[in-house]
Amino acid sequence: MTIALDRPVGTTNPAELVGSEMRERLAARIVKDHPEIDHATARRIIGQTATFLAAGAQRPGAELSPSKLVDIGWHTWILHTVDYAVFCEQIAGRFIHHVPTPDGEEIEGGPEVARERTLAAITAAGFAIDHELWPAAAKMGDCSQCHAGCSDSPNGGKKQ
Repeated sequence: MTIALDRPVGTTNPAELVGSEMRERLAARIVKDHPEIDHATARRIIGQTATFLAAGAQRPGAELSPSKLVDIGWHTWILHTVDYAVFCEQIAGRFIHHVPTPDGEEIEGGPEVARERTLAAITAAGFAIDHELWPAAAKMGDCSQCHAGCSDSPNGGKKQ
């Protein structure tokens, strides 16, 4: 199933998925909570978070997994529940849940396979990838959040 996104035809710019006011509000929150991230990078993070969510909307249950920086964007966006819910409805027609993998479990294929699967889904959805925000999968395991095992599947991506 392909979701028709409200964006200019042929655009691959992730920033066009998010209105400038919302992008600035979320970027400011990222900078406040993560002072090591500058405002320009925070805006890029929001754009890549939007593409990650849009790609996941097109492939429900695919166990896509954000990078550490994109996960920061996702966690930040979720705190803005109204904005997040509206965005999810626009791109997916449903709320996109954030479901960490249970402790001791890994996502299917491990972090490297999940990263490649995620980047392939973003590309297939027609968006540009900001490779600086998607570092090598080997670095994905070194995290303080859940990015290596998050998915948008309500059942955590597990087969029922």
